[in-house]
Formats: sequence, C-alpha cells, structure tokens
Amino acid sequence: MALLAVAVSCAFAPQASAFLGLFEKKEKAVPGSAERSAQESQASAMLVQAREAQSKGRTGKAQSLYQQIIKQFPFTEAAAEASYANAVIIRQSSGLQQSFDAFQTFIDQHRTSPRFDDAIQQQYEIAEIAKGGKKERSLILIPVKMGGDDVVAMYKKIIANAPFGKLAPLAQFSIGEVYQDMGEKNQAVAAYQTVVDNYPNTKQAGEAQFRIGSISSVAASRSEDKSNLLAARDALTTYMTVNPKGERAGEAELGLRQINAVEAGQSLNVGKFYMRMGKTKAAAIYFNEALKYGSPEASAEARTLLAELAAADPEAVSAAQKGQPDQDYTVAAAKNLKNREDYVGPLAPELARLGQKPQMRAGNDNFLPIPLSEPTLPSTPGATPAPGTLLPPVVQPQEKPALLPVPSAPSTPAVPPQPAPGGLPVPPKPPAP
Repeated sequence: MALLAVAVSCAFAPQASAFLGLFEKKEKAVPGSAERSAQESQASAMLVQAREAQSKGRTGKAQSLYQQIIKQFPFTEAAAEASYANAVIIRQSSGLQQSFDAFQTFIDQHRTSPRFDDAIQQQYEIAEIAKGGKKERSLILIPVKMGGDDVVAMYKKIIANAPFGKLAPLAQFSIGEVYQDMGEKNQAVAAYQTVVDNYPNTKQAGEAQFRIGSISSVAASRSEDKSNLLAARDALTTYMTVNPKGERAGEAELGLRQINAVEAGQSLNVGKFYMRMGKTKAAAIYFNEALKYGSPEASAEARTLLAELAAADPEAVSAAQKGQPDQDYTVAAAKNLKNREDYVGPLAPELARLGQKPQMRAGNDNFLPIPLSEPTLPSTPGATPAPGTLLPPVVQPQEKPALLPVPSAPSTPAVPPQPAPGGLPVPPKPPAP
C-alpha cells in the first residue's frame, strides 16, 4: 500500500509542479531591436496620455497609465520616466517609507536613467524629513514617529546607491547625528569617524572630527574614564591641526583647555592622595604631571605642594625627576641642586653666557642704527667721479721707457758668392732685357 502511494505521488508530481507554475511570475525576455522600437513608440504614446491626465489633476488615471507602461514595456526609456513619475505621485500621497521604497524601485531597475541623481536627491530629502521627526499614521491611525534605526537604514541605502556621490558624505554625517540624538555614543563616534576616513576633503569631515571630540569630552565629564579624555584630546587636536582657521577653531581650543583642566585636576587629586599616604616620590610625579597640562589653578597649587615636598624630602623629589627630564616642571627654588650626585659646581661665566639664548630688545635703550658712510676709495689725482658713480674714470698710464737701452741689430755686409772648392767661378746673372 505504501509503495502504491509513493508511485501515485511520483506520477502526479510533474503535473502538480506545472499547475503551480501557472501562478509564478515569469521574467520577460529582452526584445529585439525591431520589437523594442515598436514598444518604445507605444510606451511613448501612453506616457503622453499619462502626463496630460496628471496635468489636469487626474492623478489616479495618470498613475494607472504609468504603472501600465512599467508592466508592459519594462525595457523602454518611457518605462524609466513612468517609474520616476509614479514614485513622485507616491511621495505626494503616501508615507515616507513607501515613498522611499518607490524611488528605490526606480533606482534598482533604471540605474542608467538620467533621472538617477534626481531619485537619490528625493531619497535624501525623504530621509531628512524622517530624521526631523515627522510623524506618520500607522495601521491603527495613530501618528507614530519613525524609529532611528529605520532612518539610519534609509541613509545607508542612499550611500549604497551612490557611494561616491555628492550626497554620500551628507548621508553618513546624518547617520552620526541620528545616533547622537539616540544617545548611542560609540555608534555616533564610529559614524563620524567614517566620514573622516571616507570623505576627508569635505566640509562634513571637519565637523565630524569636532563632533568626535565633543562627544568624548562630554562622556569624560560624566565619568572618570581617562580613555574618553584621551579620545577627546586627540580628536580636537586633529581638528585644530587640519582646520586651524575653521568655524569651530575657537570652540575646539576652549574644549582643549577644559580637557587640560580636568586632567590637571585629576593628577593633582592623585598627588594629594599619595602625599597624605606619605609617598613623596609618587606625589611628586603626579604634581609634575598636573603642571604639564598648564591649567593656571592646578599649576599654582602643584608648585606650592612640590616646594613643600622638596623642603621635606628633596631626595624623593629628585628621584621623581630621573628618567623624565621633559616632564620636570618644578620651580627652581624647590630643587636642591647641591645634593645631586651629578652636581659639579656652577658653570664658568663664559660658558653660562654662551648657554643663554639671545634676548630681543624690549625697552627704549637709545639704540641707534649704524650710520651709513661711503668708504674711502683710491682715486687718481685730479680726476673727479662721473655723476652717479663712486669711482673716477680709469686713466691709462703712459708707457715707461725700458731700464736699459736696447741696441739695434748689426748690419751685415753683402758677401759675394764664393766658388765651390776646386770649381770654376760662377758668373753673375745677366741683366734682364
């Protein structure tokens, strides 16, 4: 019996699948050039009718025609125009999420359309309205504000649609703002850091850097976690370095001062604790650290306490300085130099003077510039310089006679030709006729 049931089910399985296939959505094949040209003509005619209906206020008729074009002629340019126009109508008559999804459908199906950037702009405007807190009616007709996660999902979709578009940094920055409004510190800082990393040359990058410092600073004021102070200092210092004349430069500088004051106060309190415990060296280390941050109130108190420690236990204060010469902020009166192991006496006056840095004149000490006078130049007696020149003209000296007279060359008398030895005399050359 079981075998018979299995055989019957196998026999009817192909027929059942074929029957169910009647209800499956079939993908339309891409038409050929001739067929596509014919479809373009039909779709364009329907698009004209839809636009006329929309201009006359018959929105329902226009939307029906737009949807018919999209369904029947999906591969035509008219279908892209119809899809965008349909999304615009949905935005005018439906909620934010439905409107956003309608433009997303257009983007997914017609990425090469000239309307692509317009659709991204529409999505960004919808997301901004949602971020602003516009309430929508729910299924039970009660106005409900969209959740922050839903708004963030919109912005992330915009970035995914055009990661290098002009709206991508704005969308990423808005994600940080949404998380900041939700009180999600870590997610807000991460979103702002993404703006700084992915879009460093935009205006939003500088503002995001400042926001990172501000959020960390607020978090530091509410807790004793030193990592928040370090994060705030790094972010604000980076902002000041990259944007020395930025719009937030004054606020960033004020934030750094507040951070310095907080860190100086923390170091001062720790130093006082060790001072009460009788641990002079540890107390001196923290007092010097309080001086490092430059807070006026904490610095004054730290110097006073360091002087007290140096008077009571100079060796411990000196030991606190070893290995950290750059962090030695103790006043000179609090140092007992003569008891140091490396003290060999004061420098010679000449060495001390050479070691001093040159100082600029700060008072009226009757300082006068050196007068400019022309140097004495050699000149020829009786010669005067030409106008506009300092030197007189060069006079060529006369040629001087030699020290000794040079005799003239001696004249040699003419010698008649002599006959060769043992030969005949050579007669003179006859004159020319």
